[in-house]
Amino acid sequence: MTPVGADVPPPGSHGGDGAVIAAWLGVTPDAVLDLSASLNPFPLDVPALITAHAAAARRYGDPRPLEQEIATLVEADPERVVATNGASEAIALVAQLLGRGRVDDPEFSLYRRHLEIDPTAGLWRSNPHSPSGRLADGDDTAAVWDEAYWQLATGIWTRGDHQRGAFVIGSLTKLLGAPGIRVGWVVTPDADAAARIRRARPEWSVSALAIDVALDALHDLDLCALSSKVAVARGHLTRALTHRGLDVEADAAPWVLVHGVAGMRDELARRGVVVRDCTSFDMPDTVRIAVPDTSGLERLLEALDCTQPRITDPKDP
Repeated sequence: MTPVGADVPPPGSHGGDGAVIAAWLGVTPDAVLDLSASLNPFPLDVPALITAHAAAARRYGDPRPLEQEIATLVEADPERVVATNGASEAIALVAQLLGRGRVDDPEFSLYRRHLEIDPTAGLWRSNPHSPSGRLADGDDTAAVWDEAYWQLATGIWTRGDHQRGAFVIGSLTKLLGAPGIRVGWVVTPDADAAARIRRARPEWSVSALAIDVALDALHDLDLCALSSKVAVARGHLTRALTHRGLDVEADAAPWVLVHGVAGMRDELARRGVVVRDCTSFDMPDTVRIAVPDTSGLERLLEALDCTQPRITDPKDP
């Protein structure tokens, strides 16, 4: 599978390198296990939803019904909810509105891409924190909260910081486990901020197909059961890696960090398994591994056992 004498393509800034590695290996993207983007490992049957709503691809979308549904779930005024083309567009639109912001590193690097950094401005925070995976303390505050992984970590729709004057960003893309269906949202502190974001949002940025799939999927998502499954799978992953002598840091997020493993990303990529290089977090010897399902865990461990001596354990998955 590995191209002879070829260097592994360098990692992107935000994970999701599966397609690049697949092209380098000369295989289809589906042949690669991409654990560099921390998506829901137990997704709904999104291809079936896409097929059911395929006719929507022939029309423009109206995001207002989706905004109403999200508003109900997060307990907010619909006038304060703006649907976006993924959380990445929500981040860009909020940054455009606010202009300046503070980012305490290590932190998700996309905030810095869109903001004018000002240490005296409002703080931007991911919750759970990226890369550590820790949930914020109950009394922590910020101007902007990024809850892209909150539902997978907690089993509830939001912590509710929009009720305390903050902007809150969400991502249905992560919940669906389908980055090709771009649906995110932002809940603003007031209706005026939402109106200004709507004016800045490109027309029809959320496709009719994405809207219809999202509305259908929202009725079938059991967040409590889903987060419990993710927690159990994270435990399996943590134990398996720890039993192999690795330095694992795991918390509430749908991923774990493995420290002191320079070169692991490239070695696994040569075997068709992609993990996240953490150099963008200034952690060059650390990788982030998304929580996989059972078959994904087996494949990860098989690839990993080809790269290093194994510490055996009778309880090892």
